[in-house]
Amino acid sequence: MSTPVDLLIHSRWLIPVEPERVVLEHHSVAVNQGAIVDILPRSDAIRRYQADELVDLPTHTLIPGLINLHTHAPMSLMRGVADDLPLDRWLNEVIWPAETRHVSAAFVRDGTLLAAREMLRGGITTCNDMYFFPDAAASAYADAGMRAVIGLIVIDFPSGWASDTDDYLGKGLAVYDQWREHPTLKFALAPHAPYSVSDHGLERVATLAAELDLPIHIHVHETAAEIHQALAASNTRPLARLARLGLLGPGLTAVHAVHLDDADLARLAHHGAHVAHCPSSNMKLASGIAPLATLLERGINVGLGTDGAASNNRLDLFQEMRQAALLAKVAQQNAAVVPAHQVLGMATLGGARALGLDDKIGSIVPGKRADLCAVDLSDPLFAPCFDPLSHLVYVCGREQVSHVWVDGKARVRDGKVMLQINDSELLAIAALWQTKLVHRAG
Repeated sequence: MSTPVDLLIHSRWLIPVEPERVVLEHHSVAVNQGAIVDILPRSDAIRRYQADELVDLPTHTLIPGLINLHTHAPMSLMRGVADDLPLDRWLNEVIWPAETRHVSAAFVRDGTLLAAREMLRGGITTCNDMYFFPDAAASAYADAGMRAVIGLIVIDFPSGWASDTDDYLGKGLAVYDQWREHPTLKFALAPHAPYSVSDHGLERVATLAAELDLPIHIHVHETAAEIHQALAASNTRPLARLARLGLLGPGLTAVHAVHLDDADLARLAHHGAHVAHCPSSNMKLASGIAPLATLLERGINVGLGTDGAASNNRLDLFQEMRQAALLAKVAQQNAAVVPAHQVLGMATLGGARALGLDDKIGSIVPGKRADLCAVDLSDPLFAPCFDPLSHLVYVCGREQVSHVWVDGKARVRDGKVMLQINDSELLAIAALWQTKLVHRAG
């Protein structure tokens, strides 16, 4: 007798990520109540399972949903407003003044919905977000049906969201209490950066992270100027300061981590911290090339992030996979470093490990949640296909994503994103904010 399941997906290729380097042909995934219950050859699946919904993908590769380990989703509304500037001018002359004028709960909700649509369309099922008004972000992600880890931001200067460290933390913890039971939303403490948060603020973050078992999400060692300023002020490198204040540990994700010396690498490895590598943003802001191959050689877990659309300008992990692999090769002058299977692992299981979610997502394994992405290789652009794993990293783009599931629920079907809000409404919202930004800037 056949076993009933909610969903059965047949695919031409299946890349589970665990174990690495494995490519299965003509295999199927059985899903029930949002969880993966079986992975088996198609012929066996047809005999064993009776599905409420059958999805046949004869020219596709099925992979785990991609995980964007660092983004600022609402900044999609500022895509392109400050191009071709270095980080310090980008922040101080354009972004922070614009945020002071415009950021509100409505701005965050609208920008997050726009970003969620872009990420889901590109196969991203989970993101690690950091921005103001986390309550509005939580509402948007819940409506979009996307998995998210929402950063409870802490920064020394006032914003429309909060006035000081205590206010940021108090309001953030209230949001955490309100949404903590939601099945696809988790939270992190998100001090902006060592240069923008005092010792007092960072110590409070360390204490709360330990008490509540929350991860920490922080920009660190992004530019050479950041290091020089820290040394001039305290004769201490930022990562050393984080270690002294108790933040450096297996719950911390160091975003960017471009400028690392041997002592920095040793600290990250010793404390079991993670790195969110954002190659496109690092290039666009001319921040530098992170030592990706060395990080991996030291056993430091690395995931991939897009950063925000104002500094990238795409929320596209297919692009980040390709950029990460190619930059590492040219930086090391070694074509063998960071091969395709490793960079796909960074975009999936590496991100899940950093978020403490690797028991639930990041690979196609029975018992994990059914966060899945199907990539269509039927176009002659992909012929011949000697290795679909290689094609995913070096040939494919997000436009080849055809289907996406989060918790077993379809969020993209045949290239169409399934949101409560339609594309026409999103375009109208974006146009409204564009008018406001241009008018207020003028």
